[in-house]
Amino acid sequence: MSSEPVQAESVSAVRRVPEQLGKLLVVDDQRNMRTTLALMLRGAGHEVDEAEDGRRGSELGATGAYDVVLTDLRMGEVDGIEVLRAVKEAQPMTEVIVMTAYGTIESAVDAMRLGAFDYIQKPFTEEELAVKVTKALESRRLRGSLQVFAQEFKERYHFESIVGRSQAIRDVLGRVVKIAPTDATVLITGESGTGKELVARAVHANSRRADRPFVTVNCAAISETLLESELFGHARGAFTGAVSARKGLFEEADGGTFFFDEIAETTLAFQAKLLRAIQEGEIRRIGENRPVRVDLRVIAATNVDLATAVEERRFRQDLYYRLNVARFTLPPLRSRREDVPLLVQFFLDKYNRKMNTRARLGDGVIERVTAYDFPGNVRELENMVEQAVALSSGGIITVDDMLPEPPRPARAQGRTLADIVDEAERHAVEAALRACEGSREKAAELLAISPTTLWRKMTRLGITFD
Repeated sequence: MSSEPVQAESVSAVRRVPEQLGKLLVVDDQRNMRTTLALMLRGAGHEVDEAEDGRRGSELGATGAYDVVLTDLRMGEVDGIEVLRAVKEAQPMTEVIVMTAYGTIESAVDAMRLGAFDYIQKPFTEEELAVKVTKALESRRLRGSLQVFAQEFKERYHFESIVGRSQAIRDVLGRVVKIAPTDATVLITGESGTGKELVARAVHANSRRADRPFVTVNCAAISETLLESELFGHARGAFTGAVSARKGLFEEADGGTFFFDEIAETTLAFQAKLLRAIQEGEIRRIGENRPVRVDLRVIAATNVDLATAVEERRFRQDLYYRLNVARFTLPPLRSRREDVPLLVQFFLDKYNRKMNTRARLGDGVIERVTAYDFPGNVRELENMVEQAVALSSGGIITVDDMLPEPPRPARAQGRTLADIVDEAERHAVEAALRACEGSREKAAELLAISPTTLWRKMTRLGITFD
């Protein structure tokens, strides 16, 4: 183990963020180095324990008593890599920072791949140490917030996929808990990508119908004729190709919940039939006169202002009143920026597990991402994180990996070749997404490009698809 001294400047450097305090473990077989680090960190207000070698460090770190473990890489029989493995295997939430001397950077990079939060190269200053420890504690706090929220609230009310601690999200979840046990019809409004279907599923999961089907249909993706057949079913011979009778989705959802996504995209004629089905609790298959009773709860969602659509005679007023019994208005992500760090961590963990990677955020990413307006809301953020995890170099996600390309400046002199190409690409991408009912993977296959390339084109061209 190298014994380079820590460069002492002033303990005030560590004290700049007193709110980020935690319980730390310092593991080093060099007594002078270990005690110097411990004194620094205690002077900053942290609670600090010391371990004189890797074996003791592994034992203490695995207890889960620590927010952050700082361990030297080169020690005796049990080195820093073994300490890291023992800690992360027993306590995945604990963050580990490895200390490395010049010439052992490759080992530090290996440690990052095994789950270390970061490394710090000797000799380092108190300022550098303060920054590393503060970031590790913030990461630990975010993970802890997610875990506590999931354990104490989400599991009880089936809110596993709804992430946030803002007052707006708390209000939405509070309304879900109150409205779900009733059988009231629900209308969910909000911009594309705000999580309308997640809220609909949460309402269903907390209702008396939770053990019955949750059936969803995207009204924008199906033509009126096909939509009526899909919902109500048809008799044999009702139309060309109807070689046998078929139950509709309303009957399949009997006893459960039916979710109409993009309800504003339906025609006035279809809305009249839907209103009758909801009010009377019965439907007629196409080609039959006999009514069929159905018992279901209706939840509808739209990114359109239905009150305006009613004024413009694009949506039936009576259906609007019938749907607008219990109303949820989901806030755009730009109005609840305090939730962005939690969401980033949630999606980062999700796609690291899915891709078997250990990608982490580089300097300045959270700040820049939080300041972004997210026209595509949470869906856009999730796509950003997924792409960043897949494309990150060396496991470090940079600002360029996360944020979309800036839009091209407007040209006053008319359309250029680039403008014409962009327009053609936009039409092709939107048509493929419509044909594939919003599935980015299927649309990419249809266009003969990779999903990542499709995502980049959608981001550059400002395309969102709910």
